This record gives sequence, C-alpha cells and structure tokens, in this order.
Amino acid sequence: MTIRMKLLVGAGALLSFAGGVALAGEDSAAPEVKKHAVPTSKDGDLVVGLCDGVTSLEVDGVKEGQKLTREQALRVSGALMEQWLKKNPDANWDPAPAVAQAPPPTKTPEAPRSPPAVPSTPQKPSSGGTMVGGGVKPESGGKDVKKQQGANLQDGHTYGAFSQRDEAIWAASTQAFVEEGNRVFHDAELLGGTVAVSCDMCHPDASNTHPETYPKYQVQLGRVALLRDMINWCIENPVRGKPLADDDPKMRAMEAYIYAKRKGTPLEYGKK
Repeated sequence: MTIRMKLLVGAGALLSFAGGVALAGEDSAAPEVKKHAVPTSKDGDLVVGLCDGVTSLEVDGVKEGQKLTREQALRVSGALMEQWLKKNPDANWDPAPAVAQAPPPTKTPEAPRSPPAVPSTPQKPSSGGTMVGGGVKPESGGKDVKKQQGANLQDGHTYGAFSQRDEAIWAASTQAFVEEGNRVFHDAELLGGTVAVSCDMCHPDASNTHPETYPKYQVQLGRVALLRDMINWCIENPVRGKPLADDDPKMRAMEAYIYAKRKGTPLEYGKK
C-alpha cells in the first residue's frame, strides 16, 4: 500500500495523552470542545487524523467510508507517529514498551491484547462463589458469605472483618475489570471505530497516556479535561467512532486499564 503524506503539523504536543502544551492566549474557559476537521482528499481517499488535532494523512487507494485492514491501520498509525516525532524531536515522549504492538484481535473475549496490567490474570469469579485465579475455594456457598458480611456490617465492621476469600474475590473482580479494558483498548470494533484504528496503535500497551496528570488543560479540547474526555477525543478523531457515555462499561474498563498500567506512579494533576 502506498501512503501519500499530507501532514499538517502545528505547534504544541501530540496526543493529549502525551501531555499537550497550553498555547499562549488560549481561553481556558472555552465552553465547547474543539473539533478536529481533517482535510478533504481531492481524490476522495480516506484521510486519517492524529490526536493532536492538526496532523493528518491521506491513504491512497482507500476511499472515504471504507475501512482499513488492521495491518494497513498499523502502517498508517506508524507513519503518522514517525512524521510527528520528526517534527517534534524535543517532545516528552516515553520510549515504546518491549511489546511494541499487540497481536491481531481474536474472537476469544478472554484473550488479552497485551501483557496484563499485573503479573497474574485471573478470570471472573463464578456466580457460585468459587474463587478463580487465587486457587481459593470456600467451604460454604455464596449465601453464607453474604450472611456473614451482613453480620459484619451490623457489628460495625465495614472493612476489617472480611475474610481472605472476600479479598481474593475483590482482587479477581478488579483484575477482570482491568483486563476488559485491555481488550477494548486493543480492539477497533469494540471501540466503535470505522477505519480499523485502535488505541494501542499510537499508545502500545497504553504508553504515553499519563493518567496521573489528569485533570489538566488540553489544547485539543480547549478546556480542562479528565482522562475520559481524552479517551473520547481519540475515539471521535483517529478511531472515527462515537463518544462513550461516562458510565459506559467500556469507558470505565479502559480507564481502569490505563490507570493500572501506571501503578506506582505518583499523582501529579495538571502536569503538561
């Protein structure tokens, strides 16, 4: 596939995830989110935009409305990133992780698209109360556990009187939630994309997302943004999908995954 570059790179940092630099004179009180309007191809070819809101690329032979293959989308994303980094050699951009790109999506929901956020990857707890992932199997069923938890609360013990099994189930449930975010992050279809671009193509293994720096002012949006705002910005622009509601399970899971990948990193909201 031949790629014809039509790059419109302006001042400021790339993805909001990379930590955009606020431009002088920007109105921090702007009520509306800016729109990223990619150029129109005179040949009707597909134009893919980067999350910085200014960089775009025209793909020869793929018409607007057509979807790229995953291999094509990886090449397009890589070409956009390469050109942006050349134009911004001093950008604060984290090095790519050891696993630069995830394998192609599979139809197996349980299969993670990148290494898990923590060493072990337990499956979701079963409804019968059996703990999975930690090898703990309770002697009694789920009803007895709920009865005991109710007794704990009546005794005034909100946290301290729960069993090791309770804590294991909570850990497994949390990890399953993180792995669901892992799955969505790496799957263009689940993201609702229309051009086969997924989040991992510019952010391998959730690199350069820096969730610990939110909330912060984002030039692309023209206002202070939360992590979920930037996820939606990327879904709307390079992914070419529709924004997710704040309480959408996919949005919540992706936030959990991105935060999990930065475990141990100090919070520093507002950092550019």
